[in-house]
Amino acid sequence: MTKKIKLKISARLIKKRMRRLGTNQAKMCRFCGSVEQEQSLDYKNALFLKSFITERGKILASRVSGCCAKHQRRLAKTIRFSRTMALIPYTAKYY
Repeated sequence: MTKKIKLKISARLIKKRMRRLGTNQAKMCRFCGSVEQEQSLDYKNALFLKSFITERGKILASRVSGCCAKHQRRLAKTIRFSRTMALIPYTAKYY
């Protein structure tokens, strides 16, 4: 009689299986369909704009932020103008 052995599945194989099944949901643009959110996209709203900037000072890509192309262009333009007005730093601060 042979004994059945249950093999342990590695984390790598679990990740591969999850990728194949496609459990990731598509990101929705937070500005589309919401008038008040689109109005909050203002160069003076520095705290809101900082959520779209990395700790190094780079603007997040649309695939990371989840914005559509139209709003990503507007967001980048607003961040650049806010940097010009010295509301947001260009780079990270080194002490």
